[in-house]
Amino acid sequence: MKLHPLVPALVLLGSVSFLGCRKVPLTPKTPIPAGTVVFRFTRKVQGPVELSLDGARIPVQQLPKGATSLIVKGLASGKHRFFLTSQRETFSPDLGELDMAGDKGLYQITLVQKLDAVLYGKPDPLPTAEGLPGVTAVLAK
Repeated sequence: MKLHPLVPALVLLGSVSFLGCRKVPLTPKTPIPAGTVVFRFTRKVQGPVELSLDGARIPVQQLPKGATSLIVKGLASGKHRFFLTSQRETFSPDLGELDMAGDKGLYQITLVQKLDAVLYGKPDPLPTAEGLPGVTAVLAK
């Protein structure tokens, strides 16, 4: 039996709502344009957020006070593999496949949990993200 892709998100959001967290809209307020993916987070993300698409790291414009969405623009139609990671948060789903249609964008609800870790010393800086031609990623409120 194959479940509809939104069933796990609905179960997660139902349990999050039950625990007293604020509600996350299940659908976007406005239609998502073609070539765009909106990762709507269940709580504010402080970042920095790292995004990989089709094996290439995409530079993400960060906000100093946190964000509730990650907006990725400029994707071609077809299938794309993504991976989301952060030093301060964990995401679910943190990796997967996006199937972009040619006439509309995608709205992906992403569960976020805060990650408190104590690290000693300074981590090695990450190399600059190379990106993909025409693809941009921005954290938004």
